[in-house]
Amino acid sequence: MTTPARSNLSLVTARSLVRASLPLAVLGAVQLATPAHADPAEGWSDAPGSVDMLDALLLLAGVPLLLFVLIAMAVYLPALVRGEKLTPAGGPQDQWLGGPRSGTKELAASESTTSETGGARGSW
Repeated sequence: MTTPARSNLSLVTARSLVRASLPLAVLGAVQLATPAHADPAEGWSDAPGSVDMLDALLLLAGVPLLLFVLIAMAVYLPALVRGEKLTPAGGPQDQWLGGPRSGTKELAASESTTSETGGARGSW
């Protein structure tokens, strides 16, 4: 059986070792994460050449626009080939999602000013 002073000493020593090894572990992780210092391949240039403005514009604006047109055609072209109309026949219908099924006639106004129907100034 160990004495309390001896176990306390080993606990302090263990904590000191952990505290001392933590900076070493961080330093080792940083060293592992540094990039390799290799020379570039022989065919590669060190500096990129100048990019023509037209090439950059075609790449950065033309490719996304082309993708947009292709996706739109993939969506609308099958319906156009079948002869379907792309808009609803009567135009968009008004909808009240979650409202009463038979229209607004179910929403009767309160009959008196002392009615307890709720609302902005209502009381429950």
